Amino acid sequence: MRYLRSDGRVAIRRPRPTDEPEFVAAARRSRDLHHPWLAAPDDAEQYAAYLRKIRARNSSGYLLCDRATGAIAGYANISGIVLGALRGGYLGYAAFLPYAGTGHTSAGVRLVVEHAFTALGLHRLEANIQPGNEPSKKLARRLGFRREGFSPDYLFIDGAWRDHERWAITAPEPPQG
Repeated sequence: MRYLRSDGRVAIRRPRPTDEPEFVAAARRSRDLHHPWLAAPDDAEQYAAYLRKIRARNSSGYLLCDRATGAIAGYANISGIVLGALRGGYLGYAAFLPYAGTGHTSAGVRLVVEHAFTALGLHRLEANIQPGNEPSKKLARRLGFRREGFSPDYLFIDGAWRDHERWAITAPEPPQG
């Protein structure tokens, strides 16, 4: 398997069409875990649409994989990528059962952030998190994201406009000298 980055236990790679059966099964198994925060693509048509979306010029998608088995432990996306003076994007992420709470998502998202700041050349990532989603906020804090604000009625999720907290991280400054 060709990975973009690895920390030994977790690795990231791009999603492929052949991942559809495993990804869809993981999304279905994790519905209750994700509700009401997000709805992962859980059928072949939604997965195909997901692949089209993350292959757009302003998006990038990653699978978070367990190195020992190669299994998909979760996924992360960067959308709304803008280059030029901003060089930023919006980060979304989710764990799949049985990997939730095992550290796979934290390690995988850390790898995605590193990849964004190096290979993609981004300077800033923003994660918009619903106020009650404590696991996601804890992950953002662990990775060095800072809470920057609050956006009422920010995203339409699960049939309603949901408030979100804005969390962000910027690339570390290069060493001087």
